[in-house]
Amino acid sequence: MTRKFQPVTPGQRELILESRLELSKGAEPVKSLLRKKNRTNGRNHHGHITCRHRGGAHKRFYRIVDFKREKVDVPAKVSALEYDPNRTAHLALLHYADGEKRYILAPQGLKVGDTVMTTDKEVYNTGCCMKLRCMPLGSVVHNIEMKPGHGGALVRSAGLSAQLLARSNGYATLKMPSGEIRLINENCYATFGVVSNAERILRVEGKAGRRRWRGIRPTVRGTAMNPVDHPHGGGEGKHNGYLPQTPWAKYTKGFRTRAKKKTTKWIVKDRRK
Repeated sequence: MTRKFQPVTPGQRELILESRLELSKGAEPVKSLLRKKNRTNGRNHHGHITCRHRGGAHKRFYRIVDFKREKVDVPAKVSALEYDPNRTAHLALLHYADGEKRYILAPQGLKVGDTVMTTDKEVYNTGCCMKLRCMPLGSVVHNIEMKPGHGGALVRSAGLSAQLLARSNGYATLKMPSGEIRLINENCYATFGVVSNAERILRVEGKAGRRRWRGIRPTVRGTAMNPVDHPHGGGEGKHNGYLPQTPWAKYTKGFRTRAKKKTTKWIVKDRRK
């Protein structure tokens, strides 16, 4: 569900934001789970800009999110659903039976008062965490580990989910959101459900200032530059008869970006096929 604004100012004419009605009203982040977050503004340790068009964002605190879910067989109650400025998905604050508080990625449909836990027993509720070898085939999951005990690394963005297709020889076959089918060790943990805030993809910022609040600086098109500044620059009028290049004359489309040193051993089906 999204919110389309009745324009009162020019910046609201095209503005579309995701609805946050499911979030807990008046919920403040837990201070013990906050950490200071320093921004690099696209610069490396020498101070040189290595990623352009970054800088000037609003200050944020980092929320410590429990991607490992290693508290096995300890039930936890969802006390609040909160907004996280550092990611597209929402967070759920868990109060464990032993008194500990932790944040997890909130799956779609999880409500305040629900009980979740990490277990290998037959508890298949949304938000529960389980090893892939214990899950029923066809399960829709997110926050998937790549190596046992290393914490969830895959399928963590808003609205994403993967599907468990098969198991054999100690590995689970998963269909990823990109369409890729790959093998994951069946002792890796994953969480039931779809990541929350699926309507995030429909968001329209409405004005340049809203991008600046997020730390995204203006981008000038290469065609608007002079020949000395960009391979696309110069010429009389508008023209588009070139191959897309970076400002440093490297071709930017049609090339595979996956590192050659990475193995394709665990990829059953490429996402492009």
